[in-house]
Amino acid sequence: MRKLWQFTKLWGPVLVWISIIFAASSDAGSFQHTSRILVPLVRWLFPHLSEEAVHAIVVTIRKGAHLSEYAVLAALLWRALRSIRQRDPVSWSWPRAGSALGLAALYAATDEFHQTFVPSRQGSVWDVLLDTGGACLGLMILWGIGRCRKHLPDLAPLSQTRDREEMRDIS
Repeated sequence: MRKLWQFTKLWGPVLVWISIIFAASSDAGSFQHTSRILVPLVRWLFPHLSEEAVHAIVVTIRKGAHLSEYAVLAALLWRALRSIRQRDPVSWSWPRAGSALGLAALYAATDEFHQTFVPSRQGSVWDVLLDTGGACLGLMILWGIGRCRKHLPDLAPLSQTRDREEMRDIS
C-alpha cells in the first residue's frame, strides 16, 4: 500500500498533467475554438489593432501555451524521476534531466500524432520541436532555481544569524 501511495504521489501529477494536455489537443483546443475567446479579449485590450496583428497575437499566445504546458510537464517528470531514489544526495542530475526531456519529447510526438486524428486539428513536427523546447526551458528554469538556492545565504531567523556572527567573531 505504501508503494502505491509513493507511486501516486510521484506520478499522479504527471498523469493529471498529460491528461490536461491530451484534452487540450481535442477539438475544444483547436484554433477555431480558442479564437472565440482570445480574439475578443485582444480586441478589447487593443481595439485599434489590425486583423493581422490580432491573428499574430493569438498565434503567439497559443505557441506560448505549448511552451508553458511542456515546461510544466518536464518539471513534473524531473520531480518524479528525481524522487525515485530519495537517498541520492545530488539534487540535480543531467542524466535525469535528459530522461525527463526525452519523455516530454516522446509525449509531444504522441500528442501531435493524436491531433492528426482530430478533424479540426493537425499534427506538426514544428509543434513537437516547440514542445520539446518548452520542456528544455522548464528544465533550465529548474536548474537555475537550484543554482540560485545553492548560492543564497542561509535564510535562518535573524537571531540565529547574529549568534553565528558572534561565534565567528569569538573564534
